[in-house]
Amino acid sequence: MESFILYVISDSAGETANKLIHAAMAQYPNVQMEIEHFPFIRTEGLLLDILRKAKQENAMVVHTLVIDDLSLIVNQFCEEQQLFCFDMLNPVVREIQRRTGEIPTKKAGAMHQLNDNYFHRISAIEFAVKYDDGKNPKGFLEADIVLLGVSRTSKTPLSMFLANKNLKVANLPLVPEAHIPDELWKVDPTKIVGLMNSPEVLNTIRRERMISYGLNPDTAYSDMTRIHEELDSAKALYDKIGCLVIDVSRKSIEETAAIILSSMNLSDRSYEN
Repeated sequence: MESFILYVISDSAGETANKLIHAAMAQYPNVQMEIEHFPFIRTEGLLLDILRKAKQENAMVVHTLVIDDLSLIVNQFCEEQQLFCFDMLNPVVREIQRRTGEIPTKKAGAMHQLNDNYFHRISAIEFAVKYDDGKNPKGFLEADIVLLGVSRTSKTPLSMFLANKNLKVANLPLVPEAHIPDELWKVDPTKIVGLMNSPEVLNTIRRERMISYGLNPDTAYSDMTRIHEELDSAKALYDKIGCLVIDVSRKSIEETAAIILSSMNLSDRSYEN
C-alpha cells in the first residue's frame, strides 16, 4: 500500500484544511496517509521548526495561515526546498479583495470567534436536543425543519448536523399505533421532511442494535413484517401531509442534509455573520 506524510498547518483549529484533505483522500481508498496536525501556529520560530521537520520527512504541506508574514514564510520555504505546498485561503482572500475593494481582517481564527453566529449555532444545537424524538411537540411550531421517520432513519444525527448549520430542527419518531401530535398539522408542510429507509437496511440495523445491547436480535422490532407496516404507515402520513420524502438508505447524513437545504431553499447559516 502506498503511503505518505501530510502536514496541516493552521493559525486556528485547522478544520478547514482537514475537510479538504479527507475529501481528497476519499478518492484513494488504497493509499495510507499519515497526517500531522499543527494548529494555532502564530510564531515564526515554531513555524520554521515545523517546516524543517516537513523537509526531513518529504511531507506534503497544506496550510490555512492568514497572517501575511507566516503564510509568506511557508510558501517561500516550500518553494526553495521543493516541497509540495497548498495555500488554501490566501488566493481566494486576495481575489475577493480585488473584486470588492474590501480589506480582509487577516485575523487568525476568524471563523471561531464568540460572535452572534457562534451563539446562534449553540442555540440551534440546544433546540435539537430539547426537541429530539418528539419530547415536546410544541417545538414543531418553532422549528425551521421538522423531521419525521420510523426508528433508525437517522433523525437524531441529521437533526444535529443541521443544527450545526444554525437551523432549528425538531424530529418525531413514527410508530403506527402512536397518536400524531396536533401541533404537527399546524406546521407548514414545506418545513416537514419524511425520512424513509429500505426494509432490508432497517432489519440489519435494528438487529445489530439489539445485539449491541446483548439482547435477542429476533424481536418485533426487527421483524420484516412489522418493518413493512411501519414504512407503509409512514408513507401514508407523508402523502397526507404532502411533505418532502427522502430515502436515506444509500445516503450519508451530508447528502440528505444537502437535499433538504436545496429543496427548502435554505442556506447554510453556519457562515453567516
